[in-house]
Amino acid sequence: MLKVGLTGGIGAGKSEVSRLLVAHGAVLIDADRIAREVVAPGTPGLAAVVEAFGQDVLTEDGSLDRPKLGSIVFADPAKLAALNSIVHPLVGERSRALEEAAAEDAVVVHDVPLLAENGLAPLYDVVIVVDADPATQLDRLVRLRGMTEQDARARMAAQATRGQRRDIADVVIDNDVPLDELRARVSEVWTELARAAHASS
Repeated sequence: MLKVGLTGGIGAGKSEVSRLLVAHGAVLIDADRIAREVVAPGTPGLAAVVEAFGQDVLTEDGSLDRPKLGSIVFADPAKLAALNSIVHPLVGERSRALEEAAAEDAVVVHDVPLLAENGLAPLYDVVIVVDADPATQLDRLVRLRGMTEQDARARMAAQATRGQRRDIADVVIDNDVPLDELRARVSEVWTELARAAHASS
């Protein structure tokens, strides 16, 4: 099994690269998606969040009110740490279970937005960074995700710099290119990953 950490700045196009890798046969473990699943209605994770932050963080239908919770935790580092102490172990446990269920010669891709920020590179056999010019990122966030330019710039500024991400990369995938070129590059990278996974199994 080959453990791959996939990361990239917001708007760099990481989800497109992960989709292409899955199409080649990668097993995808998406930290963001798991973080949503572990606090879904009826889960022990949601119960723990409500115990810590009160009923006010629930919507009328009993699901987590993410914007409300976000406004509470992002204004207070202690509250953010409290939330992380609930969610991160659950995400880690679920990620490990998914990884253990994968085949011996699988390429397991962990989609981790804050891989550089949290110093997680040593956990993976290979770190892939999806890279794009900041102007491209800004354009995608404003044009495709409907963010204001100010919000988009703030989100980008809160993440690791382009240089910090590239410093931890074993493989850089440039996503300032047409889709056909991106597909070709991902295909090349996949060939190397699959070879390494077979060698290690």
